[in-house]
Amino acid sequence: MSTTWADLARYIHEEYEVISEQDDEIRILFGFEQHDEDDERTQVVIIVREVLDTQHEWVQIASPVGLAASVDLRALLTEIGHSSIACGAAIMGEHVVLRHSLPIKDLDIHEFVDPLSLLAGTADQIEEMFFGGDEY
Repeated sequence: MSTTWADLARYIHEEYEVISEQDDEIRILFGFEQHDEDDERTQVVIIVREVLDTQHEWVQIASPVGLAASVDLRALLTEIGHSSIACGAAIMGEHVVLRHSLPIKDLDIHEFVDPLSLLAGTADQIEEMFFGGDEY
C-alpha cells in the first residue's frame, strides 16, 4: 500500500500537537518527557510536502534553532557533524534549521517518527547549546 501526504497529515494530527497548518505545511509543537516540572521543553517542527521533479512526493522535517547571524556557524556545524545522525543544517531565511527529508511513497510510519524524534531532540540540544534557550 502506498503512503500519501494525506495519510501522513492524518497521522500527524492524531499523534502530535498541531500549532498551524497551510496547504502542504504542518507545524507541530514537539514535547519532550519532563525530568523536572519546571523544565518543560518543546521544539517547533515544520513538516512540509515537497515535490521533486513534479512527480515524486517527499516530506521535509525541519526545526529552527536560532538566528544565523548570531552564531559561530563553524562550531555549530562541527557539533551537528559529531552529534547527529538524522539531520543536516541549513540556513532558511534568517534562521539556522535542522532538517531531514524522506520519500513519502511506501513510507513506513517508523521511517517518519524516528527521524522526527531524533531531529527534534538534536534541535533542542543545539538550540540550548548555541543560543542559550528554548525559543523555538
